[in-house]
Amino acid sequence: MTTNNFSTSTAGWIAIVTGATIILAVVFLILMYTVNGRFGTVNDVLNGLVGILSVALAWMLYAGYHAKSPWMSQIALALTVAGAIFAMIGSVLIIFEFTGFVLAGWYTGIGNALIGLWLAAFCYSLLHTDSLPHNLVFFGLVAGGFMIMGMLGIPGILARVDTMDSLPWYLGTGYLGFLGTYVLYPIWAIWLGRILLAR
Repeated sequence: MTTNNFSTSTAGWIAIVTGATIILAVVFLILMYTVNGRFGTVNDVLNGLVGILSVALAWMLYAGYHAKSPWMSQIALALTVAGAIFAMIGSVLIIFEFTGFVLAGWYTGIGNALIGLWLAAFCYSLLHTDSLPHNLVFFGLVAGGFMIMGMLGIPGILARVDTMDSLPWYLGTGYLGFLGTYVLYPIWAIWLGRILLAR
C-alpha cells in the first residue's frame, strides 16, 4: 500500500495515535461517570481530536486508495473532513455549554458516522486486493458500518432533542454508532498501524 507523500511508518504512527486517542476518550468518559463530571471536558476535547487525526490518516492513505477508485476516494476524503468538522462542533457545543450533552452528542455521532463512511469505503476498495490483510479489511467494514449508524441522530439535531427522556427508538439506535467509534475503530486503527510499521 502506498501513502500520500508520507512514509508508511508515519501513516502507521498516525493510525496508532488515532486509536490511542479514542481509547483515552473512553477512559475519560468512564472517569466522568465514576469520579468527577469535569473529566467529561477532556473527553469532549479528545472527541474533536479524533476527528482531526482521522482526516490526517485518511489523507495519508489517500494515494493508494485514489489509484484504485479515483472518484470514490475523493468523496470519501471529503466525508472525513466533514466528519471532523461535525465532531468538533459537537465538542464546542458541550465544552462552552451552548447545548446539553445529548444534542452535542448527535453532532459528534454524525461526525463519527461520516468518518465511518470513509472507513467503509476505504476497506471496500481493498476487498479484492492484497494491500492489507483480509481480516483487517473486513473488520474495517464492520467498524465503519457501526459508525455509520450515528446518522440516525440527524432527526435529533433537526428536532433539537437535548434530553434522554422518551427518546424515539431510532435515536436510541443511533447510539450504536459510538460502539463502532469507541470500541471497533480504535482496534482497527491500531491494527492497521502495527501492520504499516512492520513494513
